[in-house]
Amino acid sequence: MRVVVTREDVAARVEALGHEPVLCPLIRVEPLGDDPIDASAYDWLVVTSANGAHELARRGVTANRIAAIGPATADALRAGGLRVDLVPRTNTQEGLREELPAGRLLLAAAEGARRDVLDADFLPLYRTVELRAEAPEADVALLMSGSAARALAATGARMPVVAIGPQTAVEARSVGLEVVAIAADHDVDGLVDALRSFLG
Repeated sequence: MRVVVTREDVAARVEALGHEPVLCPLIRVEPLGDDPIDASAYDWLVVTSANGAHELARRGVTANRIAAIGPATADALRAGGLRVDLVPRTNTQEGLREELPAGRLLLAAAEGARRDVLDADFLPLYRTVELRAEAPEADVALLMSGSAARALAATGARMPVVAIGPQTAVEARSVGLEVVAIAADHDVDGLVDALRSFLG
C-alpha cells in the first residue's frame, strides 16, 4: 500500500508497518518574529502545536504556567527546555477549555489559528504556507493539519485520507476529500494507529 506522508519521521513509521511511504511536503512554516516572548502578565500560556512549541523555545519565553494541547506539543515544549503544567485529557481546544483553571490566557499559535473556543489574547508565532505540489500517486494520505488538507486537494489528488483530528477532518471534507479515519489520539502515534486500523 502506498501512503502519502508529509514528514520524514512519519514516513519511517509507515515503512515500519510494511507500507510504502510517498513523501509529499505540503506546507512550510515561516516564523513571524525573533524577539523573546514575555507572557508573565498572563496566568496561562496556551500552546496548540509542536511548531508553536519550537518557536517559543527558539525565541525564548517567560511564562507563569504553560498548557499544551496534547502530548506531542508537550514533548516539543519539554525538548526546548520549557515546563509543561497542563495537558488536557481531550487533545483539543475544547478539552483545554474544560480543564484550564480560571485566569487570563495567552494563546500562542499559528497565524489564522482557531480563536473561537478559548477566551484568550492571541499571539501569532508563525504562518503556514501551503506548497504547490505535484499530485502524489498513492492509495491513502495521512493529514496532520487543515492546511495540508487544502494543499493536497489543490494538487487534484483524490485519494482517501486519514486525519490527525476532528478539525483536520472537517477541513479535508470541506475541500472534497474523503476522510476514512480520524485519529483517536491527536498525535503521530494516534495517526499511525488510525492508519493501521483502516488498513486492517
